[in-house]
Amino acid sequence: MLPSELLMHRLNGETVIPKRLKLDDKTQAIATELIAIFETCKGQSQGELDRQLQEMEGDTPDYRVKRGLAHILKSSFSTFEILSPLEPQELRRRVFELATQVIPSQQATAETLAKLADQLTQELNREVFPSQIAQGLYADLIENRILTQFDKPTAEDLIHRYNLSQVQGIFYRASHMTLKVHRNDPGEYKLLFRYLKLFQLMSYIEGDVDYGFTITVDGATSLFGTSTRYGLAIAKLLPALLHVTKWSLQATLVEKDPYSKKKRTGLFTLDSECGLVSHYPAGKMYDSAIESSFAERWTDLKTEWKLEREVDLIPIPGSVMIPDFRLVHPDGRSYLLEIVGYWRPEYLRKKFSQVSQANCENLILAISERLNLEKAGVKVSENTGMTLWFKDKLLPKAVLQAIEP
Repeated sequence: MLPSELLMHRLNGETVIPKRLKLDDKTQAIATELIAIFETCKGQSQGELDRQLQEMEGDTPDYRVKRGLAHILKSSFSTFEILSPLEPQELRRRVFELATQVIPSQQATAETLAKLADQLTQELNREVFPSQIAQGLYADLIENRILTQFDKPTAEDLIHRYNLSQVQGIFYRASHMTLKVHRNDPGEYKLLFRYLKLFQLMSYIEGDVDYGFTITVDGATSLFGTSTRYGLAIAKLLPALLHVTKWSLQATLVEKDPYSKKKRTGLFTLDSECGLVSHYPAGKMYDSAIESSFAERWTDLKTEWKLEREVDLIPIPGSVMIPDFRLVHPDGRSYLLEIVGYWRPEYLRKKFSQVSQANCENLILAISERLNLEKAGVKVSENTGMTLWFKDKLLPKAVLQAIEP
């Protein structure tokens, strides 16, 4: 996403309209030139990359567009690394320590670097050259980081990402948002709700699979004053929403007038005909390392029980519950599995309230022993299904033993 200083929008009354680039020859030429600069600078320092970008930017009036496109290339497609034989801070200490033993001179500097190169060659069991030490001394400065990898996008992909980022920036100052997702494929709902859960967004959900859902999400300004942290989480939801076929949203924004410095209210609307393109995968995803590890371990088991990731939505008042997995046996038996790992007390209270309201007798609740449930104010005894405790990792064998004693 783009930082606030690179966001551009205009007002039409109270309606906020973000800047969008056209997929025309002029814009694609700019994108292509920027991509070529990044490719040319592979293996070079960020300082050299910035120099070439500034040269290309020049004093043209569209400098903010070029700067925004370059920011996306840096943050989303580039890998910068610190290349040094040792951590630069330690390397400086070693060099300065040796330098105090000789009288400063150009020759002494070369001898010091050569001496340390010999020492490090022995210590690291690989050849270290004086030039690597000279380069690594201040390799931790931002301008000295090396562009080691560049995942080249097409010009069209870059422009799509820019347009999406401009729209995402609108949500940085959202006080609340109402999202309506109309009759869609259940799998699309599941993916959307998983992202709601992943980004820890506080939402109120009404509706069902047949008629659609209305989702109300509280935003940054309603919860945390002027903080944009929660607004960023809302912005991250947008690429997931683009995988839903039919939807519409309205967001209320609280912005500061750049001239009067007073707060003002704005409105922003968007729907599934917006033409934005998502870069999020539409496939399966996991909400935590515990779930991912459990799924990987299950594939190594020899069992008739099948582990399914895409499970049914369980409607509950004001929300829906999406169990993490479903276990299905060829004879027709099935269990739903919900994994509760390490989370904040607020999340735990919400999660156990959902479990209680779902009232599923075939639900297995796997709970980490590290959780302080008493402090969170939750009671496991209210679970109508099966409770399974685990330590660091949830082992598939433990789940099998619970359902086939």
